Amino acid sequence: MGFLRNRLKNKIFSIKFYYLLRKISYDFFHLEKYIIKRNYKKVFRNFPNLDNPKTLNEKIQWLKLYDKNSFYTLCADKYSVRKYFAKNFGPEGLIPLEYQTYNWKDIKPENIPNHPCIIKANHGSGMHVIIRDKNKVDWKKLQHKCREWLNKNYYYRSLEWQYKNIRPCIIVEKLLVNKKGKIPNDYKLNYFNGKLEFIYCSIGREEKNYRNIYSPNWKPLHFSWVGKGDHRSDLIGPKIKKPRSFNKMVKIGNEIAKRFKLVRVDFYDLNGKLYYGEITLHHGGGFYPFEPKKYDLIYGNKLNLKKTR
Repeated sequence: MGFLRNRLKNKIFSIKFYYLLRKISYDFFHLEKYIIKRNYKKVFRNFPNLDNPKTLNEKIQWLKLYDKNSFYTLCADKYSVRKYFAKNFGPEGLIPLEYQTYNWKDIKPENIPNHPCIIKANHGSGMHVIIRDKNKVDWKKLQHKCREWLNKNYYYRSLEWQYKNIRPCIIVEKLLVNKKGKIPNDYKLNYFNGKLEFIYCSIGREEKNYRNIYSPNWKPLHFSWVGKGDHRSDLIGPKIKKPRSFNKMVKIGNEIAKRFKLVRVDFYDLNGKLYYGEITLHHGGGFYPFEPKKYDLIYGNKLNLKKTR
């Protein structure tokens, strides 16, 4: 009888614990939903319609809440995704990796190359420092910055779930520069249900930082999609030529996009040679307004949340 009584107690405890976890998960989901709606309203001055989203930014918020997959975490990890790129599309497109560490104290002169490089965190966006001459670096200041990065969970910035479970580390990559010593253009291929819709180009990032947008057949598109405070009259710069490796970019992007409803795949072209950039699920976290505003709905209509392709 004692044995049966103990088994019954354990079973009751397991059931109670299960429902407690379900309640915590339910409550946390609704907290996520509340925060997303509040943050959206700060930018767009209205709450998103998450039950029947229409605009692209509304649909990005829906994806953040309802489309979660462990594969997305691998893709969002700037260190781990290198293995994915190399295995599926060949190592020749990897930007040379100079160093990697989980300890901010390791970011010191002896571990950094003598040529130009970029130091960045693997688990978020905007966490990077370009080093052109390591003899001019304030190493204490840089270490402090790296420590801040490693202590930050980027998930809590805009509730993009794919960043939540990444193990933070610091990576050092060779800085890609052209013959003039400039960083090459960043080509961001945006896919909706597996179809390439437009290419968002960051041009001259250390200078004007133009953002030109082109159709898949390289016709200029006359809208911008940047942070609320980044819109300016000269945001769209002079026309640029299609990169020589563009067809290869599209071929690789097409394969990656098969696994996503919405995805952005980034590449660089350096003198005709293609380099992999990163894979991004939610451009701007879904908080970047379109200008003109109508394009938010135009591209929202192109995204079907019920299918991948």
